Amino acid sequence: MAATGAQMGSTCSFSTRISLRWLPEPPSETTDTIVLSVGAWFLDLRMDKQSGNIDWAMAGTRIVENPNESPVNVRFTRELCSFNEIGMVDPATFSPLPNGDDLETGEMPRTDLPGAPMTAFEEVWRELPFRQGPEGPERGISWVLESDDRDRLTSDTEEPVTVTKVFVGRIWGTYMIFQQVQTHSREKDSEGKLFLRRSGGEVSARREEWNGSAWEKKYVVGPEGDALPSIMSGLDGEGQGSWRVPGEVVKISEKPFIVRAFEEIL
Repeated sequence: MAATGAQMGSTCSFSTRISLRWLPEPPSETTDTIVLSVGAWFLDLRMDKQSGNIDWAMAGTRIVENPNESPVNVRFTRELCSFNEIGMVDPATFSPLPNGDDLETGEMPRTDLPGAPMTAFEEVWRELPFRQGPEGPERGISWVLESDDRDRLTSDTEEPVTVTKVFVGRIWGTYMIFQQVQTHSREKDSEGKLFLRRSGGEVSARREEWNGSAWEKKYVVGPEGDALPSIMSGLDGEGQGSWRVPGEVVKISEKPFIVRAFEEIL
């Protein structure tokens, strides 16, 4: 059996959801879900099996608070979210199950009910071996990029600013890209202090996979899905130079991106 990232000493995680349970209802799984995490950054795409549409897409940071303890406490931040929960901090607890899966517990809005009430949930997650990529067996590169919108967001004006937020990620033979038009506005709280409010529109996404000889599309969804950069066409400079240095800026289709995380396993 192929090794998982943890077994190879990787900082990356590649997982799928086995089931979701809204307490006290029984568990079920209606999505094809893949979560790609490199270092502290993640992309999470959940596709509804019946409709073929996005059930949930989000990207941001994944901070493990107590990595050497059990259960593990994790804080997720959402910098892009199809449920428009941008900026939300989502705490969760993960406990190992006897078969090696992880049980995530917590509370989150139940969007299939009126008013999206906060509801206790249980999700079962399974770590998957990395899909072989073009680098060949037992080796590959992994990375996460975030669109560099800093030039649009440096002003202290209270006027709303529109940005096209994009996250791109790859673990070996799996590639994902999300795009969401967001409005960032600086508003004043009751004490007159400025805070940032973010809202977003529909998410477009692509998921592509290496089939052993070439990249092929698995999902292309959303109003801009067909226009999103595809790894099938190649990404200039991928894995070279500045791509390897978190914090550096690289370009895809002339758009600047901040390298958030990079890993290579030889």
